[in-house]
Amino acid sequence: MDKIETMRAFQAVAQEGSFTAAARRLGISTKLASKYVQQLEARLETQLFNRTTRSVSLTDVGTAYLERCRPILEQVDELDALVQERQTALAGPIRITAPTGFGSTRLTEALLPFMKTHKDVTIDMKLSDNRVALVEEGFDLAIRIGMLRDSTLIVRKLSDMPLIICAAPAYLAKHGRPDGPEALVTHDCLIDQNQSDATTWRFHADRSDVSIKVAGPLRANSPGAIAQMALGGLGIARCPRYVVEAALDDGRLEQLFPEFTTDAFGLYALYPPNRHLTARVRALIDHFAEHLRHHRQGPV
Repeated sequence: MDKIETMRAFQAVAQEGSFTAAARRLGISTKLASKYVQQLEARLETQLFNRTTRSVSLTDVGTAYLERCRPILEQVDELDALVQERQTALAGPIRITAPTGFGSTRLTEALLPFMKTHKDVTIDMKLSDNRVALVEEGFDLAIRIGMLRDSTLIVRKLSDMPLIICAAPAYLAKHGRPDGPEALVTHDCLIDQNQSDATTWRFHADRSDVSIKVAGPLRANSPGAIAQMALGGLGIARCPRYVVEAALDDGRLEQLFPEFTTDAFGLYALYPPNRHLTARVRALIDHFAEHLRHHRQGPV
């Protein structure tokens, strides 16, 4: 049995946590995926997975083996592309994780032209508002917004992400329009817990900076949820522009204090420092940076 294929099967099972899901991803039968892994374990004379009727998890040896086989498989893919003279026409898989809201809108918009140009690149994208462990789950790249907590990852800033203060016309009709940031202390504000110091909203105009402590009836860790509650008239929201852009355009939300700027999130690409960065991943990061530079979101 081909050693590389057994390593690919092992890596897929480790990343998917399931022989069935790994087989589906590789386009082979579950029985064959299991056979590949068993042959690899027999050759290594060690157990790589703990198996129960409900779950598959790596042993300590399996975890160490996974970390070392990833760069080998990546370099094999690169070598295949080189031998086939496809190094300029990028090829191979890229596993990405990104926040749900941004991933299903702006990120897919940015991906489309890249995939149309590089038809031999395949994208496996997992969207989640929870932090995903890149190394442990085998991702090549993460797109993240806001504060970064992964000090071990290599970070490239792609763009700034402006924050917009907004409310529904129904809320403003009922509670009145605040005439300045200071008036927010008397209003219901919707708190996005993804944001640093989430209950302090900062405003900047000319040479003056204002920090307002806000409170309200809702806290959530999803900007999409905050925007939906604002649309429902529950309160005043501070959201990334991409989340509320359509509602601002059609009048379902109104921007407040356009004469002020607010803090901006950063949009970042992250990847593991010990991972061989393939040409296709590097090209995708460069593409994201260029695309976002030409589609930068300025003030409304």
